[in-house]
Amino acid sequence: MRLTMVIFDGVTTLDAIGGYEVLSRIPGMETEFVAPRKGIIAADTRALGLVAVRSLAEVESTDILYVPGGPGGVPLESDEEFLGHLRRLDATSTWTVSACNGGATLAVAGLLKGRKATTNWFYQHRLAEYGATFVPERYHRDGKYVTAAGVSASIDMALYLTELIGGELLAKTIQLGVEYYPAPPYPEKTPDQAPPEAQELVRLFESTQGPALLAMAPAFQGSFEVVGSSSR
Repeated sequence: MRLTMVIFDGVTTLDAIGGYEVLSRIPGMETEFVAPRKGIIAADTRALGLVAVRSLAEVESTDILYVPGGPGGVPLESDEEFLGHLRRLDATSTWTVSACNGGATLAVAGLLKGRKATTNWFYQHRLAEYGATFVPERYHRDGKYVTAAGVSASIDMALYLTELIGGELLAKTIQLGVEYYPAPPYPEKTPDQAPPEAQELVRLFESTQGPALLAMAPAFQGSFEVVGSSSR
């Protein structure tokens, strides 16, 4: 079974790596990181790079198509070449999954029309704009589509998908292997329970600092050739 992790300039690392740490440990899983163009891809913090070993155009098919989120996903919503690759790979995938605003990317590509899905809490309107119904859940399955809420929910989604693929014992074994038994120091369990001030700060950051981060050169720009977001 092949797991294709789609990354791009400005990806939020945990969106991808959370699910990767779980799904890549399924016995027999072949995992690859791909991007609009292969090479070193800068994360949204501009302090970390991930390597895409192939371009999306080089990928003929996959079993699990995994689309994370991040501020870099927003401009890709209008990149028809990128969206076309997602549609092409989704046409024959066994599972198509997302984390954070990667769910909105799937919706913009037309893959979630008429379906229920989740995404990060402040981006839910994008699902409705493209015919999907937002559900306020940590992860949600509708057919072959498994979507996760924001960032860390990628781990929960991946454990759920692992159970669907290999059974509960395998999922619980991997959960133990990565020792995922979260116990945050605060009582809030859902985004709507967070302090209003925190909600406002996150909304402000995402609307202003996300684009600002993308405009920044990666910290390692001078040491390595870094691939930008264009699929051309």
